[in-house]
Amino acid sequence: MKALQSLLVGVLVTSSLYSTATPAIAAAAAAPLIERSKLFGNPSRAGASLAPNGEWLSWLAPRDGVLNIWVAPVADLAAAKPLTASKDRPIRQTFWAPDSSMVMYVQDKGGDENFLLYGIDVKSGVERTLTPFEKTRVQVINVSPLIKDRILVGLNNRDARWHDVHSLELKTGELTEIMRGDGYAGFLADANLAIRMALRPNADGGYDFFTVNNNTVDQKPLASTTLEDSLTTQPGGFTTDGKTLYWIDSRGRNTAALIAQDVATGKTRVVGESPRADISNAMSNPKTGEVEAYAVTYLRDEWVAINPNIGADLAWLRERLKGDVSVTTRTENDQLWTVAVDPVVSSPSVYLFDRKQRKLTELYVSRPELVGAPLQTMHPIELKSRDGLTLPSYLTLPPGSDRNGDGRPEAPVPLVLLVHGGPWARDDFGYNPYHQWLANRGYAVLSVNYRGSTGFGKSFIEAANLEWAGKMHDDLIDAVQWAIDQKVSPADKIAIMGGSYGGYATLVGLTFTPTTFACGVDIVGPSNLETLLKTIPPYWTAGIQQFHRRMGDPNTPEGLALLKERSPLYKAGNIAKPLLIGQGANDPRVNQAESDQIVHAMQQKGIPVTYVLFPDEGHGFARPENNIAFNAVTENFLATCLGGRAEQIGATVKSSSAQVPVGAAFTPGLEAALK
Repeated sequence: MKALQSLLVGVLVTSSLYSTATPAIAAAAAAPLIERSKLFGNPSRAGASLAPNGEWLSWLAPRDGVLNIWVAPVADLAAAKPLTASKDRPIRQTFWAPDSSMVMYVQDKGGDENFLLYGIDVKSGVERTLTPFEKTRVQVINVSPLIKDRILVGLNNRDARWHDVHSLELKTGELTEIMRGDGYAGFLADANLAIRMALRPNADGGYDFFTVNNNTVDQKPLASTTLEDSLTTQPGGFTTDGKTLYWIDSRGRNTAALIAQDVATGKTRVVGESPRADISNAMSNPKTGEVEAYAVTYLRDEWVAINPNIGADLAWLRERLKGDVSVTTRTENDQLWTVAVDPVVSSPSVYLFDRKQRKLTELYVSRPELVGAPLQTMHPIELKSRDGLTLPSYLTLPPGSDRNGDGRPEAPVPLVLLVHGGPWARDDFGYNPYHQWLANRGYAVLSVNYRGSTGFGKSFIEAANLEWAGKMHDDLIDAVQWAIDQKVSPADKIAIMGGSYGGYATLVGLTFTPTTFACGVDIVGPSNLETLLKTIPPYWTAGIQQFHRRMGDPNTPEGLALLKERSPLYKAGNIAKPLLIGQGANDPRVNQAESDQIVHAMQQKGIPVTYVLFPDEGHGFARPENNIAFNAVTENFLATCLGGRAEQIGATVKSSSAQVPVGAAFTPGLEAALK
């Protein structure tokens, strides 16, 4: 690792901020400053994946500064070569063709989420566009261990709302339509690439599951869900012989269990369950498709092995690797695994595991530049909401602030409440660059799984229905009060920050509770729930009933009134604290208008706001140059209201596509950085 520069090199902290800093901030300032580029630049490598036949290994790594696909023979990893040459946008999603001859990936343009499918022949390097359509979003429906020459994909090139099932011949690229997708949310195929099930949204806000025979859908559903089970019940897939269907299923229970159903008789048995959390993951045998281990994630991942050989291997790996261990890919013969290790306080790494020889080979450390950096422990905690819900959460403290390691600082420090998106998603335990970055700048970082977060049972999700800016926001305020009561943070030094729903929560925080937060950072957050629902992507049509049931139905007077009542736009005049907004111009989920309209409302009322717009991004900032630039603006913005330290903006903004239509003067160093 390169030697760290002295503390004040590249640091923008005024003397007045130092003079008002708490002892804990001063302690954090004694730690080396971790450069933004080391946290948010390209990883050295990522996404290692074994070819099914075990002959090849692929991964993502920079080529001319952009993440591209690399490949090497497993027997000669030094012979690695790049397969792709993307010049502008990083490749992030890849998988192997079932015959191991081709690496495939999906890619959009400028963040528009119209993903097309591409394939590169490993030996020749020839690349083809396998779904050569405009304004089309591909779905990979099934890649089979039995059928090597084709896969099933869904395409919405006929009607943007629905994905038609196609068979894709991998050698020729020929696409053959199998079934029309009109009205269906998705399809499930078996290992013979036969469509066996179709999912259709119903009037109760859930789904009807239909058997499919010879590409004909039965008239009567074999199973159904209502709204309460819609996010926690879904088919998981068939065993290779097609005789068993796995479900993640919360029907008749609160948390989702792993269920095995005998297809012939319909009988079911519980494979795995937990009273605290849903089944979050499973390991299936690459040949038989039988589940051999499953994971439950409450505060942390807990793997339970069903197959004793798998259990022995997992135990052997845990004994030798420091951190949370997960198996990411397996060869067809199951001799080789790629194993990811997350130590939290150092960069994640990936190993090649030869099961037969009991041999571990380190493939890479994702960010070797972080070796020796002052990364901080993440503390899993349980908070209580005012109405008694338990909120699984995670707290990271600045370096030097918690000398006895009890998860509480010796003296209160400024805090950033970092709110996850979704809202039907969750925060997890593990290495988190945002936690590490903000803690290094002198802030405690608190991530809360507020009601509506997934993974904790359906009642936890249901508690959020029609509670956007209501009880969902109360949970965040209760977490803030906990931090104040526990002397984690002073009441006047707390910021709120997040993306997507987290951006919305930020806007709610500054409009509904305008005196609670010292400032806010909104990243691609909606400001008007009515316009948000009007502009969702057409391929989300199948889920619109759920949106209406969980957020408010704009087609009813009561629902429309609720959506307007819970929209920060209409309370923009309440904003009294600094606000920074980041937006991608091509965002298909939260259109640019969502940020434009609240910025305009604030301008009309003479309220300061800094608005950073990226013309080549969508829902979030995929290009590292853009992410680094926005984070450079963010940490200098936060330093003005929380008193932490910040690396200078420098050339980051000019090196990105960032535009600042409004408010450059309100963030230190931004005007100069734009010149």
